[in-house]
Amino acid sequence: MSTPERAPASDEVTEWLARNAVRLDGVAAGAPTTDLRPLKDVLDGVRIVGLGEATHGTREFFQLKHRLLEFLVTELGFTVLAMEASASAAPAVDAYVRHGTGDGARALAGLGFWTWRTREVLAMLDWMRAYNRGRPEEHKVRFAGIDPQRCGASLTVLDGYLRRTAPARAAGLLDPLRVLATAHPGSRPDPDRRLVGDAERLLAALDGLPDAAEALRHARIVARAADLVTRPRSHPDAERTVYAARDRYMADAVDDLLADPAARVALWAHNGHIAADRPTGGAAPLGHHLRARHGDAYYALGLLFGSGAFRARRVWPGPWRRPRAGAAVGNRIGPARADAVEARLAAADPGDHVVDLRRAADAPPAVRAWLHGTHPTRTFGALIPRWSYRLNFGPTVPAAAYDGLAYIAVSTPSRLLPEHDPGRAS
Repeated sequence: MSTPERAPASDEVTEWLARNAVRLDGVAAGAPTTDLRPLKDVLDGVRIVGLGEATHGTREFFQLKHRLLEFLVTELGFTVLAMEASASAAPAVDAYVRHGTGDGARALAGLGFWTWRTREVLAMLDWMRAYNRGRPEEHKVRFAGIDPQRCGASLTVLDGYLRRTAPARAAGLLDPLRVLATAHPGSRPDPDRRLVGDAERLLAALDGLPDAAEALRHARIVARAADLVTRPRSHPDAERTVYAARDRYMADAVDDLLADPAARVALWAHNGHIAADRPTGGAAPLGHHLRARHGDAYYALGLLFGSGAFRARRVWPGPWRRPRAGAAVGNRIGPARADAVEARLAAADPGDHVVDLRRAADAPPAVRAWLHGTHPTRTFGALIPRWSYRLNFGPTVPAAAYDGLAYIAVSTPSRLLPEHDPGRAS
């Protein structure tokens, strides 16, 4: 539901945003990076760059993330792309980008999210594969999934491992957990957390078995997935919900990557995940954990847009336990309301641009007041309400949520890979 109209911010705010806007020469990857070079100083000392998105279906967001990844890897030495995608299935994508193994589209489909099965994401994976070709292993850029849901690939790995090392126990340990291959987070709330107990027994059984390091990694993913499946979607304490646990586990997965002191991580997720603040009364997002753990070494870049269209699955209203959604289609939308952050960015610079909000420490009082005030921004997930999605705004404190904002003037729908039917996909 939209927030009440507010008086427009002063012209001083617009002028400051305009002066500090880094105009983008384009969003397509492979272009010269002269326009991005001011970001080198901005990202000095940063180990994790959160690359957000206001929608999961904007082509230009995906293209800009690809372009920024190229810049981060080739000019700033970033080593990993971590994505809001299945940690279980990600090794197949990593094998493709690092060693050219398998088929990119098939590996991408294995991540389990229709939102990433697009031409834009595949083009990025193909760039990573080309970049890595012929490079020493220690200089290759990696791919990692950080989301513990969709753990079917881990169950397959564990099945093969146990059949080799403990065949008499394989079925008893794994059969109770096979439901996790298709169960959704929060779909089986259980105060007794029996699935979690089953996952813990699996972890204990692996202790002492030979060559178990990879099996243990997959078993930990399964245990996290079991926790998500059995947690409630709502609770008086937001930190006990499935949403809080999912973001905490994703932050833990990023920290696992940073155990390598040379690692620098480009993090792909929704704005709602990469935001560094914690909503009043809400669960702490991924970015909040990273800010608490890493301070200014974490940089949250939110991606916003002006108008156009984006791809999402429309939810039909009805009394169903789970939303009934159609195929992922383009959803048109006009300019944002006048008091929205997007409108303020458009007034400052109507073209595609990036603004570093960390510069605001020395900004005039009116600018700091606006940046630390609460304003509406658009936010859309993979599912949207069929008729009312245009009214979907969330309250945002720009300087608390983000270290920088990228503004894309016109959004167009992401392009789905033709061999996948999103109407049948997750």
